[in-house]
Amino acid sequence: MRLHADQSLLLLIDFQSRLLPVIPGAEQGIREAGWLAGVACELGMPVWLTEQNPAQLGHTEASLTQALGEYEVWEKQHFSITEEPAFMRALEKTGRRQIVLCGTEAHICVLQSALGFLEAGFEVYWLVETTLSRRPAEAELARARAGQHGAVSISADMAAYEWLHRCDTALFKRIHRQFLKPRAGRALSFTGDPFRGA
Repeated sequence: MRLHADQSLLLLIDFQSRLLPVIPGAEQGIREAGWLAGVACELGMPVWLTEQNPAQLGHTEASLTQALGEYEVWEKQHFSITEEPAFMRALEKTGRRQIVLCGTEAHICVLQSALGFLEAGFEVYWLVETTLSRRPAEAELARARAGQHGAVSISADMAAYEWLHRCDTALFKRIHRQFLKPRAGRALSFTGDPFRGA
């Protein structure tokens, strides 16, 4: 199944200031989530953020929100955002059925949200390079479990190019110049990357 810009919503889960210092790879996660959110904003796609109990864990990392255009923030107490009724009502109103998600921690809030979306009949796309846990092995386990239930592992590049669909438009040329070309040579680490550390 391919992603479509008019069917997708980008969901950034719990990139919070008091949580990120204990997350390996957090700097890459913030940078790449912000990069894909920039592409999504250019395409007019909803970009939504969640914050788990922000009174304790702080709000979304400022370096991420500063990189975004328009976005909406949802506070939650449940680990899965799908257990928050106001969020699900708002999501249903968008008519979008493809959820592209990433965030922290992979094995807790991201996984439980992914499973909740799948249970509700949404397509779920798991952004590998931006979905992290303080113990990387648990992020790998979470991705595997989500995949067993139908979540599709993708990279930010995959999402961007599928959303753009073709290369002969003014929109593609603008996004290529602003986002795609500068990222092309960037070194990235992927959770579960078989070549990492080789």
